[in-house]
Amino acid sequence: MFNSLSGTVTGKFPNTVYLETHGIEWDITVPDSTLDALPPVGQSARVYVWMYVREDMLKLFGFATVKERDLFFDLLKVDGVGAKGAVKILSNISGAQLVQALDSGNVAALEKVPGVGKKTAAKMLLALKGKLTLDDSGTGTVRSSRSNAFADVIASLSNMGYDRRDCEQTVDRIAAALADDQDFMSKNREGREEEIFRRALVDLAQ
Repeated sequence: MFNSLSGTVTGKFPNTVYLETHGIEWDITVPDSTLDALPPVGQSARVYVWMYVREDMLKLFGFATVKERDLFFDLLKVDGVGAKGAVKILSNISGAQLVQALDSGNVAALEKVPGVGKKTAAKMLLALKGKLTLDDSGTGTVRSSRSNAFADVIASLSNMGYDRRDCEQTVDRIAAALADDQDFMSKNREGREEEIFRRALVDLAQ
């Protein structure tokens, strides 16, 4: 659907930023780390977004970087952690601290994060320990896989309302099946992404 929004920051509040683009003011839920990273009100900014779709609700979540959004998606894989919970976690612990706590099995450090109790901390370890790494900026990101090569495709599909985990699994499966297809591999990046997106859309719609 869309990957990011660029416009003028018109308001900054706890866990919320207003961004005006072409006369439309967007209300975007953000973690504190993103709020701190965005420029002051009146200046231009780009926010990487994800739309939460439910029958009775449409809500935008935003992030200062793609890597931060990826970490948000990783937290959504944890049983019991919803979008609001993931934002709260990212507002109270840095990506580097989160990865360190997970890799070292430091349950006590995770439990100190507001909203994360013993059960959730255990589930986080089970789902994410050893599966995150740090990039040069110190942001936690998931370790490479076929699906990460098509992160934009996954983001587009999830923005359409499909479950993030289903999108990752579907894209990963299709990418693996096409790895030895010479016609597919001969296409440029955009062509491969279009092919993956088209096939994934068909599979997810079934």
